[in-house]
Amino acid sequence: SFNPKNPCKRIVLYFHDTMFKGTNVANATASVIANPNGTGLGNFKFGKTVVFDDPLTADGHFLSPPVARAQGFYFYDMKTTFNAWFAYSLVFNSSRYKGIINVMGADMMDDASRDLSVVGGTGDFFMARGIVTFRTEEVEAADYFRVKMDVKLYECY
Repeated sequence: SFNPKNPCKRIVLYFHDTMFKGTNVANATASVIANPNGTGLGNFKFGKTVVFDDPLTADGHFLSPPVARAQGFYFYDMKTTFNAWFAYSLVFNSSRYKGIINVMGADMMDDASRDLSVVGGTGDFFMARGIVTFRTEEVEAADYFRVKMDVKLYECY
């Protein structure tokens, strides 16, 4: 039976997003692909769209070896506050895990903790369902952010 306090699999990862700024090609892991008016529409970046291929680490250290990658996109979709809608895959290719966890949902950035949906998976995560809880740990202007992701799967095969 389903118990929200007892997921069948739990993985904590740290998502490191380094924005391309024109000269940091070697280090950038994210890039703006659409940006109405150069800054988005209004004060909350409405319409700005970012594609990313970000390293995921087992701890919060930027220079730790990646254990997986987050590959996908997000776009800012509210005109009254900061909110982004994410669609991405957690791609694992290690001795511990092989496979993909697919995640999507709204990131209400003003909230300390936010849940996105796990909508499927492959390999070790075949047909996975669950939630990913976001907690922002660091933001350096528009250049870099780190989010702690607590991945909790409730359907594991």
